[in-house]
Amino acid sequence: MALQGPFFGKRDEPAAPRAAGSSALGGTSSLGSAGSPASSAQPFAAPVSAPATAAAAAPQDSGAKLTVGPNIKLKGVEITDCDTLVVEGTVEATMNSRVIQIAEQGAFKGSAEIDIAEVRGVFDGNLTVRQKLVIFATGKVTGKIRYGKIVIEEGGQLSGEITFGTAAESSSGSKSSSKGEQLAVAA
Repeated sequence: MALQGPFFGKRDEPAAPRAAGSSALGGTSSLGSAGSPASSAQPFAAPVSAPATAAAAAPQDSGAKLTVGPNIKLKGVEITDCDTLVVEGTVEATMNSRVIQIAEQGAFKGSAEIDIAEVRGVFDGNLTVRQKLVIFATGKVTGKIRYGKIVIEEGGQLSGEITFGTAAESSSGSKSSSKGEQLAVAA
């Protein structure tokens, strides 16, 4: 059995999948012994194979990921070298990253330059999304917002100074007002 490291619940080595019906102690389980052997082994086969699939998918996402959990408040920081920031608590910061994901109960206040932003909670401040801004039905984005592409689910809120195009594009004069963009999105 693999040992867990002291940080962030990562494993030092992947755990070997157990055979169907076997327990962690090496014995066999008597829970599924009633009925036919095929029907009793089947319910245990699916859950055992699921962790092996999840463990195999984890190494593919090898980028640096920071998760601010529920009831955690992170204040007054600059977040750097983070590929993905997952906000489930409250963050007051400045960041330049690849992806930000704000959960329904999450809140981000500050300044962020992001490739892709997915907002289910609250964002308040300066937001520059170089590629795609997605605001889900429970999401609320306020402040000075620049974006490349935008998707707003029904119920999602967007308010403030909204500009199409990132800072690099706006210097060449290719920005437009948010009213024209909102009409194009709604149509």
